[in-house]
Amino acid sequence: MGGRPSRVKVTGPLVPYAAGFRGELEAQGYRPLALCDQLRLMAHVSRWLEGRGLNVGDLTPERVGEFLVARRAAGYTLWLSPKGVAPLLAHLRGMGALPAPAPPQTTSVDELLVEFRRYLLDERGIAATSAVSYLHVARLFLDEHAEHLATVTAAEVMQFVTGQCVKRSAAYVVCGLRAFLRFCHLRGLTPVSLAGAVPSAASRRLASLPTSLDGAAVAKLLESCDRRTTFGRRDFAVLTVLIRLGLRAGEVASLELADVDWRAGELVVRGKGPRVDRLPLPADVGEAIAAWLRRGRGACPCSNIFTRVRAPRVALTSGGVTNVVYSACRRAGLPEVGAHRLRHTAATEMLRAGSTLAEVGQVLRHERLLTTSIYANSRELHRARANVQFACSRHRRKSCAEATVHMA
Repeated sequence: MGGRPSRVKVTGPLVPYAAGFRGELEAQGYRPLALCDQLRLMAHVSRWLEGRGLNVGDLTPERVGEFLVARRAAGYTLWLSPKGVAPLLAHLRGMGALPAPAPPQTTSVDELLVEFRRYLLDERGIAATSAVSYLHVARLFLDEHAEHLATVTAAEVMQFVTGQCVKRSAAYVVCGLRAFLRFCHLRGLTPVSLAGAVPSAASRRLASLPTSLDGAAVAKLLESCDRRTTFGRRDFAVLTVLIRLGLRAGEVASLELADVDWRAGELVVRGKGPRVDRLPLPADVGEAIAAWLRRGRGACPCSNIFTRVRAPRVALTSGGVTNVVYSACRRAGLPEVGAHRLRHTAATEMLRAGSTLAEVGQVLRHERLLTTSIYANSRELHRARANVQFACSRHRRKSCAEATVHMA
């Protein structure tokens, strides 16, 4: 059958849904071969239901498991897990042919964590990604103390922190637990605030200076992207945004089509929490984004600028942005670095070019100058400034010598 979806014939109870399923997959960016695979899977499900005298509504999670067992027994080698059948089941649920999956049973701990998440996002203005780590620490604490939360002592808080810091970052544990204990006191779950019982993590703000990539490494990263391909155009645009604007991975992933003001040459960036900033759009960044939008992204229902290249064409996640950097490092033959290293690179390059710390802080959107001040101590910057000072002093010595000769 090759890659011709029109040649895939669906028989049985799923026939009325075949055309709609095909149209939905096409809208999600499925290419002919992948589209055929999904339609063949649908045809197999439909034949299996028909052979057992079942209808669409009988496709319960238990029946799906039975089908997958039968599919493996029949010798099939692809789409043998619930993940493979997920697109078909999602379409059938959207059409009302299948009921929505029953929500998992919640406990009092789950309800408390839902309320804690709402507190973090709505009242504290914490970014959703940061809230995930806070919730993780809160769940770990509740696993040990949920039954006697009202009588937890400062000694138990200290014991929890000590035990968790052996396995996790101290800052990770301390920040999350302190926020959760404040929440518990505000909600009346603990008689006194135990946030003060959480010890402070040792600050390493200036102990480990951020390192940046040199110009040759940056050039290799960009050159590793084959801009004749769809993957290459997208990766080149992502790397250009990271390197030139110093955005975080999550900020790149959240960029939407409406965030680019082409006429004014500006870019709207959604930072941590509710913060929204407008940055100038450099010409090379705009050209890279435009090339991806015109000859790579294509039409898809997603409003984000950067999407997956393979179907389903959904928004690229922050992890996907980081994977773009990892892949570029491997292609360029460089040690793997994360997306945040490119943020450090952007900051260091701005300082090398003569920008002040305040100006760099504005571009990076730091709330405090202290956060930006770590770049004032970077080894690369000191080395670059030393080279400039040496060149200037050499130029002065040469000028003085020439002036002396001229006077003589």
